[in-house]
Amino acid sequence: MFAAGPRHHRPTGPPLAHSMKTLYISYRTGRLANRLVLFANFAAFAWENGHRIVNFAFHSYARDFTATAGDIYCQFPPATRRSLADLIPGVAPLLRGTRLPYRLIHAAGRLNEKFPNRFAVTLREIPGLPITPLESGEVARRIAPARTIFVQGWNFRAPGCVRRHAPRLRAFFAPAPAHAESSRRAVAALRSRAEVVVGVHIRRSDYRTWKGGRNFFSIERYAAWMRQLAAQFPGVRTAFLICSDEPRQAAEFPGLTVGFGPGVPVGDLYALAACDYVFGPISTFSQWASFQGNIPLWQPREEGAEARLDSFAVSPLEEVP
Repeated sequence: MFAAGPRHHRPTGPPLAHSMKTLYISYRTGRLANRLVLFANFAAFAWENGHRIVNFAFHSYARDFTATAGDIYCQFPPATRRSLADLIPGVAPLLRGTRLPYRLIHAAGRLNEKFPNRFAVTLREIPGLPITPLESGEVARRIAPARTIFVQGWNFRAPGCVRRHAPRLRAFFAPAPAHAESSRRAVAALRSRAEVVVGVHIRRSDYRTWKGGRNFFSIERYAAWMRQLAAQFPGVRTAFLICSDEPRQAAEFPGLTVGFGPGVPVGDLYALAACDYVFGPISTFSQWASFQGNIPLWQPREEGAEARLDSFAVSPLEEVP
């Protein structure tokens, strides 16, 4: 029902291998940024190797992005024509709403492990490694026998491919127009008052307990880091765009010029990406903002960390939180 799909663009760089593979992301992990990071790593890997990605696990967020809003397959490279399921009114929303495509692919991946065959391989993480490197010989060996690959796991990364194909990935993951506009307005309001805008990702709700609260920081600590950064732009008006998973008020950041994101995940994410710098606790959310906006990121690892501009760097989407 889902395996064929519409035609899709072929890479114009490296030649296609005769054994082009279709990789199905058959494991849903976390929320928006986790799924973006996993999708992007596989997309970069697929482009470089002449493969195709089908990502039904992205259905929850498909409508928020221009490339996936009209594609039931959420595929990369993007299709050159729409599928029948997308053309018949009501079919694609029904399939996304029931999660039927994802459930079938997830089950197929599990079933394939119990009954191995020469047509498909279920790819799982390599035990004991912080990341499973897609560019490694071990992964190449595992997927070599088959043209259909079911991906079951979260820590797959291809930082080299991501760096080489970053512009293509950023274009593919452009947000839907409504999100793009709300993000633009949030940052523009601050740019009218400052020459430098720093995005601040404040995450506290689930970080109170995650990893024993290691990355849970007080609002006073965030404000202190903001002042440290402002001091490193002497004579330059600096403002801060705050995106928080809890309600915040400007009064919590005395002496600083602050504004707030649109207040929804995609809008906040792409508002952060439109800043000049971004910082926040280790999270795929701030990593994606850094990558998508091609802006330097700093992720404090402890309450006493010092915010220094020379600690910022653009994220290659490699680190697993």
